[in-house]
Amino acid sequence: MTNKITHQRVLTIAVPILISNSTIPILGAVDTAVIGQLGDPSALGAVGIGAIIITAIYWIFGFLRMGTVGLTSQAFGAKDNAEVDAMLGRCLIIGFVAGLIIILVHSIIFKFALYMSPASPEVEGFASSYMGIRIYSAPAAISLFGITGWLIALERTKSILIIQLLMNSLNVFLDILFVSYFEWEIEGVAYASLIAEWSGLIAGLYFCRDRLIAKGFFYLPRVFNKIRLANMISINSDILFRSLLLEIAIISFLFIGSDFGDVALASNHILIQFLHIVSYALDGFAHAAETLVGQSVGARNRKSFRRAAILTTAWAGAMAIVFVLIFWCFGGSLIDIMTVSPDVRAETRLYLHFLAILPLIGLFAYMLDGIFIGATRTRDMRNMMFISFVGYLIVLVLFVPSLGNNGLWLGLIVLYILRAVTLAFKYPALEASI
Repeated sequence: MTNKITHQRVLTIAVPILISNSTIPILGAVDTAVIGQLGDPSALGAVGIGAIIITAIYWIFGFLRMGTVGLTSQAFGAKDNAEVDAMLGRCLIIGFVAGLIIILVHSIIFKFALYMSPASPEVEGFASSYMGIRIYSAPAAISLFGITGWLIALERTKSILIIQLLMNSLNVFLDILFVSYFEWEIEGVAYASLIAEWSGLIAGLYFCRDRLIAKGFFYLPRVFNKIRLANMISINSDILFRSLLLEIAIISFLFIGSDFGDVALASNHILIQFLHIVSYALDGFAHAAETLVGQSVGARNRKSFRRAAILTTAWAGAMAIVFVLIFWCFGGSLIDIMTVSPDVRAETRLYLHFLAILPLIGLFAYMLDGIFIGATRTRDMRNMMFISFVGYLIVLVLFVPSLGNNGLWLGLIVLYILRAVTLAFKYPALEASI
């Protein structure tokens, strides 16, 4: 690895991801607005439920992005171009095979998901139509996870921004065209997403074109190397287990919060949306840590490893401080924008202090995740997440009965603290191994 790790290099990687992530909520808002013009609550509810189910299915394969960043950046840092090319081939094969399997069994998945959903028969009918179309983008969507990870590893994050802008712009245009002009209703929204996701894959392949013609890309003995495949499967399995525990924690937070009444549930939902925005922003610097740490590990350069960890965390810290100041100074106004209900506004303000400190606590969890992903120390991530999850459950059992929603938020705070502390405990051994 010849390029020195500088502030400019960190920002060059992180800023395009930050901008790309900021466009994600816009797409959901446009889908909602377009369907909302139909004046049918069932159609609007169906798009909401259908999108959640499809997103959950695809989210399971998010490990492909994280695992790919670590392995590819290490190969890139070690100047093993043949392995960099082979990683791209593996990602595409895994993505297409996984997508085809999902298409084959999608009817079973949809029936189970809708059975678990408390939706009306009319909403379920609309949702089935929507998902029945969108599911055919599975090979593209999952493959794009791998391509995204591969591009991040090679510091080509501007390409990711272009792909995201292309997908979102095309999706918005087709939403309006299919629904407002062609009057395809809910099917129009589904076809818009289907076309946009396949277009995103095509764009992703275009930005990888220099490697698609390389010798190592589909050199099958290298792509299907048993040792490397087994390592990739092991890493991805660890990440999947860790991610499932984290998702269960967030879902349980929302479900348990519903026991405290509709007002508390709405309050928690608003604050969690703000927390998602924080995570989207810090993700850019976590991705920078993934690729720069991975390259340093591949190059066996401890000095660069330490500098990558420090600089990316410093920038994430600056961003976290900005969020803390915003929430402390303007949190009440932001809450008022999110809801007009006086009860919900008052309730949300009671827990605003939890949100205000979470960016500073969460940044260490996010950044250590990025560092350990780049170093492919996923077993440590898995084990430390399990410890953190158990600690979260213990806090819920001990404090929710007496403190109610405050106990629930305390549990979330402890979850983030434990994620950071447990990985920080493992960090010295990681650095010493470089």
